[in-house]
Amino acid sequence: MTELKLINTYKSELQSYSLEQLRYISEEGVWSIGQMYDHLILVAHEYLDNMETCATLSNEQPLGKTEFGEHLYSNGGFPPIKIKLPDELNTPPNNSDSKDELISRLEQVILRMSKWESKVDNINPNYKVEHGGFGWLNAKEWYDLVGMHFRHHLRQKDELEQRFVKYRVR
Repeated sequence: MTELKLINTYKSELQSYSLEQLRYISEEGVWSIGQMYDHLILVAHEYLDNMETCATLSNEQPLGKTEFGEHLYSNGGFPPIKIKLPDELNTPPNNSDSKDELISRLEQVILRMSKWESKVDNINPNYKVEHGGFGWLNAKEWYDLVGMHFRHHLRQKDELEQRFVKYRVR
C-alpha cells in the first residue's frame, strides 16, 4: 500500500469514530485514538520538514544510517514492537481536536506528500539530515519514513479500537 493510500485510509476511517471514541483513554499511559492521530500528523510534518531541508542542501553528507536505521530500511518498516520514547520526547499528544480538525490536518499531510511524491526521487541522495535514532537520511528516506510510521501504528489503532468494544464506548 502506498503512503498516500494508507494515509487516506486513516482519514476515511476517522469518519467512523464518535467524539467519545476519539477522545477515550482506557487507562493511564494509553493514548486515545485522537492522540494517536495527533502524533502521526505531527511526526509526519517533522519528517516532511526534514525531507524539504534535504532538497535545499548543497553539501553532500558522507555519513549514513545507524545499524538500527539500516535494519529499518532493509525491512521496509519498524519491527512489530511497542517503542517507548525517552520521557523528554514522550509528552502526551493533544486530545482535544475534533474529527474535522484531524481530517483537515491529515489532508495537509496528504497535500504535502502529493506535492513531493514525483520530486523526491530527483533530490541528490547524498543531501541528508540526521535522525536521532536512524542516522543520516536523505529526502526519499524521510518521505518513506512517513509511510513506515503510519504502518507501524496500524496495530496500535486496532488495539485502541478493541478497547471501544471491551469498554462499550460508543
